[in-house]
Amino acid sequence: METDHRPWGYYTVLADESDHKVKRVCVYPGKRLSLQRHRRRSEHWYLVAGEGIVTLDTRAISLKPGHAVNIPCGAAHRIANQGTDDVIFIEVQTGDYFGEDDIERLADDYGRI
Repeated sequence: METDHRPWGYYTVLADESDHKVKRVCVYPGKRLSLQRHRRRSEHWYLVAGEGIVTLDTRAISLKPGHAVNIPCGAAHRIANQGTDDVIFIEVQTGDYFGEDDIERLADDYGRI
């Protein structure tokens, strides 16, 4: 399995198929992903550990273990970990392309815009 480390945590690719991709994502305490959107895929996040605050366009959604959120293609989104434990979620991507270059960053804490 391929693990990619980022400034906010890391993710491991669990499946990479022609019609979907599955990742296990870990966000460290006090960190958050960039506010981003995708042109060619939608995502489904299922939280398994920790508590996260998801930004989905203009809404803030609190997620706890067992909760999930659907992120439509083109929607601005991010997750923030404001707790003291890692936030871990499973991300299922569907669409016609799953490359990391389909990320359009709208805001980023780590200077990657």
